[in-house]
Amino acid sequence: MAFYKNLKNYKDSETYPNKQQWITSRLLTLRHDLNEVIQKDRKPNSLIIGSWNIRAFDGGVLRMDESYHYIAEIIDHFDICAIQEVKSSLGPLKRLVKLLGPNWDYFVSDVSTHGGGNSERMAFVYNKNRVFFRNLIGEIVLSKEDLIAGEQIARSPFFASFQAGWFKFSLCSAHIIFGDDLSLRAKEIGAIAESLVERAEKEDQVHIFLGDMNIEDKDDEIMAALKNSGMTVPEFGGTNMDGKRWFDQIAFTEKGKATRKTRLLRHGKFDWRHAVFGPHPDDAPPPLSQEDIDGGKSRLSLNDYLNHYEDIVKEIRKTNKKDPFKDWAKSYRRWTTDEMSDHLPIWIELEIDYSDDYLRQFLNQ
Repeated sequence: MAFYKNLKNYKDSETYPNKQQWITSRLLTLRHDLNEVIQKDRKPNSLIIGSWNIRAFDGGVLRMDESYHYIAEIIDHFDICAIQEVKSSLGPLKRLVKLLGPNWDYFVSDVSTHGGGNSERMAFVYNKNRVFFRNLIGEIVLSKEDLIAGEQIARSPFFASFQAGWFKFSLCSAHIIFGDDLSLRAKEIGAIAESLVERAEKEDQVHIFLGDMNIEDKDDEIMAALKNSGMTVPEFGGTNMDGKRWFDQIAFTEKGKATRKTRLLRHGKFDWRHAVFGPHPDDAPPPLSQEDIDGGKSRLSLNDYLNHYEDIVKEIRKTNKKDPFKDWAKSYRRWTTDEMSDHLPIWIELEIDYSDDYLRQFLNQ
């Protein structure tokens, strides 16, 4: 469970007169939604793997205190999560892991300093009570004959091996290059996925490819490259803010050297905008019961958010020697993506207890 003890240290100020109460109400609502979408129907013997591009984490003006709490609350509902777009400083990532609690740990890649790398890192954060590290970590490096236009992949895919129960798996996190050349994106995805499929044929573990793949549409050539690799590709729908671009994906090998078929139980994306920051594109948010409302949960309108944050953001920008937004209402949606992200987190739930299958092999001996 994510840690909340920092809440008691947040004092009221002229700019932010009800900070503790506001954050607490938003967290209660966020926890409600996470339970409804992810936790409520979770199977007892399963693993939940998440992936989230957390926009420029943290490469500009530091996020507000509350944003760290909201991000931690979401990730705490996964057992392990790949994070893309971690920037050079590790301070924000360490702060996030501290909020997740002492049972969480992390691995992080070096900064990508070469062309197209955008000074980014990739990270895995994981709950040690659910997952343990199997002492293998590295990056995907293409052989000479597989180079893309003579180059390695712009942001080297980051992988590590873990185990949960009977289930051995490797995660390979990627942030595929962005730009007008869709064929280049498709080639990067194809090269990574094919490499993982080849590994799965030789290794007794499942290989999971996840991250910001910058796929524009479910029927474009970039998605085709992923599906043609032979990996299983669940459909998550659009994961950007308007829901029109299928940027983020999780794909996995169903069977390789391992004799058991990977069993997908559920999958989905989580839209935090009904609970924090808003505005959600759906005008009809999930209803709250009177008991929920009496317990401090609430659904807020766009005007509620605009009025609450306007002076707070003015003060933040002044502290960072930036001019106030000229049009706060127009700038608000973009500002929320700087606090949370311009991507929605995605997740899969896999079965990890194969003990019945293992025992049945002895029935006919």
